[in-house]
Amino acid sequence: MLRKIKASAVAALCCTVVGVGLAGTGTASAEEWDPFAATAASDWDPFAPSDPKDPISGTKKIKIAGKSVNVSCSGVPARGKPVIVLLAGAGDGLDKLAALQKTLSKKNQVCSYDRLGAGASDQPGGPQSFASTGKILTGVLDRVAGKRPVVLAGHSLGGLIAARYAPDHRDRVKGLVLMDATSPTMAGDIKRAIPKSAKGPAAELRAQNLAVFTGQNPEKLVIPDGRVRSAGRIPVQVIQHGKQYLAALPQYGPRLEKAWSAGQRKWLALSSRAKLSTAKKSEHYIYVDQPEIAVKAIQRVAAQATR
Repeated sequence: MLRKIKASAVAALCCTVVGVGLAGTGTASAEEWDPFAATAASDWDPFAPSDPKDPISGTKKIKIAGKSVNVSCSGVPARGKPVIVLLAGAGDGLDKLAALQKTLSKKNQVCSYDRLGAGASDQPGGPQSFASTGKILTGVLDRVAGKRPVVLAGHSLGGLIAARYAPDHRDRVKGLVLMDATSPTMAGDIKRAIPKSAKGPAAELRAQNLAVFTGQNPEKLVIPDGRVRSAGRIPVQVIQHGKQYLAALPQYGPRLEKAWSAGQRKWLALSSRAKLSTAKKSEHYIYVDQPEIAVKAIQRVAAQATR
């Protein structure tokens, strides 16, 4: 998530963070919400839409745990095909994913949403964890997919959130695509790559990004390091950038790039069917620099999830 130094590097190792913006004083807690409270096992229908009388087409705000969440869906639901849900990096709204969503929706139903603190969604009422942001994701999936299978495709922080979510939701997440996802050990990676003794821009970079991991980001999301847990045998495609972009930090850039690559390999522990590929001409925004690579990967995982 490297901020400052260089425009493209600003977006880097964790996520895209464009400002702190710690607004929001609501008291409703996503932690207190049970998204499965009214769900009966006898009602299970893997292909039933969540609300056939009110499907989301285009952009709409929905209520989840007392919060307004901005959601966009396009494409036509098809029996047997999973719903693709796109997750943006931090600091990005669903508008950043619009072109990717439009292309994918020619063959699949595709949705995206603004997490709390991002885009047009409400601000979080307080600090967020992977559990609370996951419950908002569950609410989105309940609304846009119902009991239908889902493929999550996340960029940067969105990829990290998707990868943390999938192991606990194997019943509905049937595939993952991680596009330059934040490393599961990114805070530690930054500490090892840039020592406390660093001076100047490197020291500033280190301090800013470690602060982001403690929750000083627009989503107020605390981002701890952790081990990678298995999501079963679902298809997983990990795509890493191939064009190094940290030359503006010559002393520590190579270390950071090496740590980033190691972090991408760690995500392979998600599944015995996980694969790693490199978008050779891309910096951090793979789906912008080489959209065809992102599209093919997501379509391939969606097809594998269908089978």
